[in-house]
Amino acid sequence: MSRKTAREVTMKLAFARMFDGECEETYQEVLDKSGISEAPTEEDICYSQEVLRGIEEHVEEIDALIDEIAIGWRIERMPKVDLSVLRVAIYEMVYRDDIPHGVSINEAVELAKQFGGERSSAYINGMLGTLAKRLEGEASE
Repeated sequence: MSRKTAREVTMKLAFARMFDGECEETYQEVLDKSGISEAPTEEDICYSQEVLRGIEEHVEEIDALIDEIAIGWRIERMPKVDLSVLRVAIYEMVYRDDIPHGVSINEAVELAKQFGGERSSAYINGMLGTLAKRLEGEASE
């Protein structure tokens, strides 16, 4: 399986947890419902668990960043799919050094195209691009 598929499953699990904080769906159940027949590797499952745990631990900081970079949107009014995509990407960008910002942005845009609204991908791309510039500026200081 690929990291791309692992991100998709992670985004779907993050989405489900917004409605049921004790989401009992497993990685495999999401794969089955998504029609993905590839078996996940141990690395894929560990990645997903780490990102979900990281989002839960840092949700306040992540949501504060979303509030800062979301022009014209309040987090409460944001589509839940978009919010899930953003949380996964922002967690990767801020808390994981092993994933280049460009990869996180591209993967988020692809997820938004597939699962979000008509304008989700452009909006998410802009928001994450803004964040990447900010983070790169902080790193160079």
